Amino acid sequence: MERLKGKVAIITGGASGIGESTVRLFVEEGCRVVIADIQDVKGEALSRSLGELAVYAHVDVSSETDVKAVVDAAVSQFGRLDCMFNNAGIGEDFIPIERIEMQQFERIVRINMGGVFLGMKHAAPIMKRQGSGSIISTASVAGLQSGNAGHIYSAMKSAIIGMTRVVATELGESGIRVNCICPGAILTPIFTVDLESPEAKADRMMRLEEIFAQSQPLRRAGKPHDIATAALWLAGDESTFVNGQAIVVDGGLTCGRQWSASIQNDGV
Repeated sequence: MERLKGKVAIITGGASGIGESTVRLFVEEGCRVVIADIQDVKGEALSRSLGELAVYAHVDVSSETDVKAVVDAAVSQFGRLDCMFNNAGIGEDFIPIERIEMQQFERIVRINMGGVFLGMKHAAPIMKRQGSGSIISTASVAGLQSGNAGHIYSAMKSAIIGMTRVVATELGESGIRVNCICPGAILTPIFTVDLESPEAKADRMMRLEEIFAQSQPLRRAGKPHDIATAALWLAGDESTFVNGQAIVVDGGLTCGRQWSASIQNDGV
């Protein structure tokens, strides 16, 4: 199928994880995609592997200069912008509030929230002129309930959900849809450490897959493709009346623990 044929998308954090999976799916569906990331080697290799429908751009989403430049470049090269997927972000360990350094706080805010704000800001005028477009951002179940991630990460994901709703009320009048996706326990490189060996990373991911499979009613870990398919729907023409929503893709994590575990713990 070519559900995005003729469309143009920018996907931030597109070189790995959820971003990479979304880039691959969008290209498969006929979309021209700008892979925006700071991982140049991975991004350029991904672009080459996908052919003429994908191009790579070095983009630090905390830099307004970089974000504006990639939007301008996409429009200059392809003539339009149909989807802005604000996906780039960084994780945070569980750290007691009194031990969080201001530098760390500011970095998470700049990347996880600032990147979404800048993507919305610079995509908006292009899409207003077109009278159409879809802005998607990666939020998290951590923005809906506590205990899933660190303090600042969770707060910024809540902020993304809030900004999605208020910006949707403005841009909806111009035919632009603004939504976000709240992933649950998804296996992505965000859970690995850069200095780890490939073997150590693989072992960590294997252990996480087992843990995640026990974290929600659907007994498997979430995969980046699960989020990519949600983004595909939001970017395409099948969701043209969906606006201002936080789409939860979590295997039932936010519903509660597995039923069988509840029965066992209650001694039934």
